[in-house]
Amino acid sequence: MTSKYHKLALGLLLGAASFPASAGAADAPAVAAVPLAPAAVIPERIVLNLTADPASEMAVTWRSAPGLAGQVQYARATSGPDYVKAPMTVPAVTDDATLAVREDPAFRAAYHSAVLKGLEPDTVYAYRVGDGTHWSEWLQFRTAAKANAPFRFIYMGDMQNNILSEASRTLRMAFRHAGDAAFVIHAGDLINRHDSDAEWGEWFASGGFLYAQTPQMPTPGNHEYVKDEQARAGSSINGQWRRQFTLPLNGPADVPASAETNWYTDYQGLRLISIDSMQVDRDEKARKSIIKWLDGLLAHNPSRWTVLFLHFPLFSSEPGRDNPKVRAALKPLIDKYKVDLVLQGHDHGYARGAIGPDGPSADDAGSTYAVSVAGPKMYDVASLPWAKKSASRTQAYQVIDVSSAALTYTAFTATGEQLDKVILRKEERR
Repeated sequence: MTSKYHKLALGLLLGAASFPASAGAADAPAVAAVPLAPAAVIPERIVLNLTADPASEMAVTWRSAPGLAGQVQYARATSGPDYVKAPMTVPAVTDDATLAVREDPAFRAAYHSAVLKGLEPDTVYAYRVGDGTHWSEWLQFRTAAKANAPFRFIYMGDMQNNILSEASRTLRMAFRHAGDAAFVIHAGDLINRHDSDAEWGEWFASGGFLYAQTPQMPTPGNHEYVKDEQARAGSSINGQWRRQFTLPLNGPADVPASAETNWYTDYQGLRLISIDSMQVDRDEKARKSIIKWLDGLLAHNPSRWTVLFLHFPLFSSEPGRDNPKVRAALKPLIDKYKVDLVLQGHDHGYARGAIGPDGPSADDAGSTYAVSVAGPKMYDVASLPWAKKSASRTQAYQVIDVSSAALTYTAFTATGEQLDKVILRKEERR
C-alpha cells in the first residue's frame, strides 16, 4: 500500500492536469472568514474505506489536533469485553502540514490513515484510533467474505447543499432502512465549496459514527475540484480528498492525478468501479488512459456483477445538461461488456432506465442507468424517452441487494417511501 506521503506527493502533480473552467453551476460566493474550532486531541471525522482486498484489509482515516501521532488498535470482536485485553497496534501515516481552508488559511490539523492487513474474511473486528493517550471509542466493522455471498449496499447522489440541516435526513433514513449495508457509495459533490472545512464538517457530522463502522466509497464530483477563476485554467482535486479518505490505489498507472479518484474493488461477486468524470470530460490524455484501464477491468472481470459509478451522467435528467465526451468515452465499453448498473449524480433529479447499444431497451436487454440526488438542491427533470421512472423535487436514496441470482435495485424517498424498483437477473455461468 502506498503511503499517504507518497499520495500527497502525487497531489503536487495534479496542477499539471489542465481543465477549462466548469460549465456547471458555479461555486457559491466566498464568505468572510469565520473562526474554526481547532482540531481536537480526541480523534474526529473517523471514516472507513474499502481497499482493493476487502476480505483481508480495511482502511481507516481520521483527524486530530496537529502535532499528534496516530495509531490503531484492533482485535477480533467478541461477544464480551475480552477483545480489549490484547489488541494489535499499528502506526498510522500522519500529515499535519497546513491545509488552507476557506474559513481560515492558517488552519491546521493532523490527518492520519492506516490500512489494517492480514484480517480474516467475513469476520467482525473491533478497533479504536488515537495517539496512545487520547482514544476514540471502540468501533466495529466486518470484512468481506472471500467467496461470492449475498450483501447489500447504499447509493447516494449529491448531498452538496445544506448538508447537515437538510441532506442528512436522506443519508440517515438510508442507514435506518439498510443498517446492515456492506458499504455506501457517493456519486460526487459531497460538499458545495471544495475548500470549506465547515461543509466537510457537516458531511462528517451527517454520518457520525456510522462512517466509522460502514465503509464510505466516494467518487469525486466537480465541486470536489479546485477551479482557478483568475487563470481560467488548471484544476485539481481538493486538498481534503486524499487526506480525509484512503481509497484503492489501483487506477490508471500513467495518470498520477487518478490516484484515489479512479479505482475499483471486488466485493463478494461484485466489481465496483469509480470513474473520475471530471478527468474523462476535461482532460484528453487522462480520458484515453481511463478508457484503456476500464477496458482491461471489464475484459478481465472475475465478478458476476459489475457496477460503475461516476458524477457526470451519460444520460442527463435535466433538460439543459449533456455530457457527450463522457458518453462517447464510456458507453461503448458499457455496451460491449454489458455492465449491469451505472450510478450517477450531478443532475439533482431522479431517473432510471435501461439503455443498450441501439438506445432505450427492456431492463434485461441493456445496462441500467440511474441519476439521483440526496440533498435539497433541485433541477428540472425533462421528459426522458430512456427513463422508465423519473421524479422531480425528490430527495432519494437507493438500496442495492446483490446475490448470485439477482441484483435488486430499489429507490426510496427521503421519507422512506418506495420510489422505484427493478430486478436484474442473469443466467448462471457454466
